[in-house]
Amino acid sequence: MKTVQLSDITLREIVKSRALSFKERVEIARTLDRLKVDAIELPPIRDPRADVLSNKTIASVVNYARLSAAVGLTEESVAEAWDSIKSAHRPALHIMVPVSPVQMEYQCHKKAPAMLELVRALVAKARYYTERVELSAVDATRAEPQFLTQVLSAAVEAGASAITLCDSAGIMTPAECGGFIGGLLEEVPALGGVALGVELSDGLRMAVACAAAAVDAGAAVVKTAITPMDVPAMEDFAAYLQVKGEERGLRFGLRTTELQRAAAQLRWLLQTERSSGSPFDTGVDNTAAGICLTAGDDISEVAKVVRHLGYDLGEEDTAKVYEAFRQIADRKHFVSTKELDAIVASAALQVPSTYRIVSYVITCGNAISAMANVTLEREGKRLHGVCMGDGPIDAAFLAVEQIVGHHYELDDFQIQAVTEGREAMGSAVVKLRDKGRLYSGNGISTDVVGASIRAYISALNKIVYEEA
Repeated sequence: MKTVQLSDITLREIVKSRALSFKERVEIARTLDRLKVDAIELPPIRDPRADVLSNKTIASVVNYARLSAAVGLTEESVAEAWDSIKSAHRPALHIMVPVSPVQMEYQCHKKAPAMLELVRALVAKARYYTERVELSAVDATRAEPQFLTQVLSAAVEAGASAITLCDSAGIMTPAECGGFIGGLLEEVPALGGVALGVELSDGLRMAVACAAAAVDAGAAVVKTAITPMDVPAMEDFAAYLQVKGEERGLRFGLRTTELQRAAAQLRWLLQTERSSGSPFDTGVDNTAAGICLTAGDDISEVAKVVRHLGYDLGEEDTAKVYEAFRQIADRKHFVSTKELDAIVASAALQVPSTYRIVSYVITCGNAISAMANVTLEREGKRLHGVCMGDGPIDAAFLAVEQIVGHHYELDDFQIQAVTEGREAMGSAVVKLRDKGRLYSGNGISTDVVGASIRAYISALNKIVYEEA
């Protein structure tokens, strides 16, 4: 039996059309890993502040899939990409180079000889860091045949362990695709010793059929997406493998029983309308909107409602959400689904909590200066800070800085109500600037000071995590 690997490009490609939040990136990666896709592909790093942190966090939560980071067309970008995913369970570097005359000329402003040398240099640089180096020949189906064979041979000689052939224009029929793959395997025998894959555009609405023909011809990796994109949908190609796999001697490791639900969940998550509204506007159905939790509900009941909202959290994140839920429920007795969604946004899918809030006491009034007494915990040790400030929130932030021993520039600070009424839950956003980089944190509480401190700690933990 031949094993067919599925490599998901959702995260790599969706950033071209919309911005993803930190939480959305991590949640997509978690979902794909839970499905046991063979590889999760990440986009090139464009914002060193946000993208590196995002990649490092994804690397910490992906336990099964190979995590493949795309690099730019410079050797410096190779090192940057590797640094962001080197802690992953199965890290890989992905070099994408155009090989057709039109793509090389107008995208890279390079002729064939210069591109050939660039391929050698980039693959060799990536191979220095890891054995898993993939070269994608972009627009390979419109490349000059002789030049394409030179590029593929050079990449394998330089150390590439995986080669992907891209029909970027989507111009091939299934028969043409099979012939293309078979011909290259004969022309470049070295391709038989690497993981040969295909990335097929669906321009002619035949991408799934072309992928099937490519696999029959010798390819072993197919690029798919779990959300609608111009490549074979993961659900569609998995359906083909389920129906035809055994008779064609093919097997794959995807958890198909969870695929439909996971795909629907991610499509909902990535709705543009949802992201453009309030961060706590979940778009849940009417049955979910009417649910109300109380302080007496245990972790299983809370987890059930969280799943109803569309989240599929692991045990660790569920425990964090339940702890935050109890803190809110003990103070206001009832927690709505809108409030619970805000709790999930602030408590789950975050970087590891280096600092954790133990307690805070604020003294203020119109006749005295505000004073904050804050206790944090780090690695089991309790740390205390006491400071006066220009108001309770300023005093609290200064107390945290006293504990940490470092001053961070407060770039932005916002507070908004999640719900209405006297017992409304508030959300705070804090943006800290450190060494020219911006870090955003979110916090929730029934009081604005508590929400503000939690947001500050959330941003602080991101700074500490990136510096680690």
